Amino acid sequence: MKLATRLTILLAALTIVVAFSVGWFAVSLSSRSQYSSLDASINSVVVSGIGHPNTALSDALNVVQEQHYDLTLDVIDPSGAVTQVNSANVMPTRSPTMAEVRASLGRVRSVANLPGFRIRSLDVGGGSFLVVAGSTSAIAQQNRRLALSVALVGVLAALVMPLLARLLMRRDLLTMGQLIDYASDVARGTESGPIPPGLGSRDIRELQAALATMVEALHRRIAIEVESVESMQQFIGDASHELRTPLTVIKGYNELLSSPHVTGAQQQRAMERVQREIERMDSLITDLLLLAELREVPQSANDRVALSGLVDAHVEEFRVENPRRSVESEIEPGIFVLGRSDYLDRLIVNALNNIVRHTGEPVPVRVSLHRVGNDAVLRIEDGGEGLPRYGLRPQRFARLDSSRSRETGGSGLGMSIMLDIAEALHGTMTTSKSPLGGLALVFVWPAAA
Repeated sequence: MKLATRLTILLAALTIVVAFSVGWFAVSLSSRSQYSSLDASINSVVVSGIGHPNTALSDALNVVQEQHYDLTLDVIDPSGAVTQVNSANVMPTRSPTMAEVRASLGRVRSVANLPGFRIRSLDVGGGSFLVVAGSTSAIAQQNRRLALSVALVGVLAALVMPLLARLLMRRDLLTMGQLIDYASDVARGTESGPIPPGLGSRDIRELQAALATMVEALHRRIAIEVESVESMQQFIGDASHELRTPLTVIKGYNELLSSPHVTGAQQQRAMERVQREIERMDSLITDLLLLAELREVPQSANDRVALSGLVDAHVEEFRVENPRRSVESEIEPGIFVLGRSDYLDRLIVNALNNIVRHTGEPVPVRVSLHRVGNDAVLRIEDGGEGLPRYGLRPQRFARLDSSRSRETGGSGLGMSIMLDIAEALHGTMTTSKSPLGGLALVFVWPAAA
């Protein structure tokens, strides 16, 4: 059952309950008021004769006639005979018993032997009693008419109120229906066009805004998942290709070594080539494991690392291992970052090893580390040939020029590893043209206090 139908039924039921409750209260209040008025008229007649029994009958009759009361006045003698003094529009068809007469001396009451009437009696002497009786049939008839009117009004209200409510809520219900259909289309993946506008009340507008936010987040999540799957498929394909190459070389040389005609020199060259391919596979697998680890974004990367000391130590080691290179360094002391020292160590080693692998010994190198605002900025530059294009995001296994080939020992993962390390530690990496003529790697991390 739809929400609109449930609301209509609920509103109709509530309207009926409220209408009948109010009607019952009105009928009850009207009935009590009319009974009180009847009792008051009976009492005024009786009170006029109290204290002077000789004139009680004439006094009571005068009050009835003067006030135009529709009351019956009967005199009942000790023998039970009834003498009617005044008749009303509705006459009693029976007489009360003497016991009922005596019981009504003190107040107006209803008696079993005279249904549909209210009576009160007055002792007029000689054992006789004046009985003042008023019919309640007019009250009952008026109450029935009032109850019928209330019932009709309740039924009419139960029909009109839901229609009026639906008319007032028509825009809200229409918009809600459109949002439900749109959400169903989103769940089935068949939505087309923008989300329906949030027309109507504030609640509907908030619902539309929340649904729009959810759908936008869902689309972003789906896009990320699709991109991740595509990236993973490409990564798996590239990794299998990179691993297949050394395995093919090892297999070929293994067949060569198994030949009985191989010479000692050929055997030596084959063993050296197999050893290089094994080392290359080991390096490649190590890089792949590191990339997989970096993809998980380490939660423990919150150690306070002395970046200044780490960079300075690697620069000095680079100078010792490359004495023929011109190495400039400008390292600001006392710079710390939050991260992991082993990741930062690997990043710096990768950057410097790339320079050794892809540039000649005379090529100059410059390393600088400065604090810029709240950031630590590390620049590692060389005077080599640089890259064909700068500013692009590194792709795994992608070699950016012909000099960076398998034969030089590169796997195409070095730049990707450095980028993933920088981002895993909440930083960035960019490439640009160095004033030295070659590549400038720029790393930026939030500086720790």
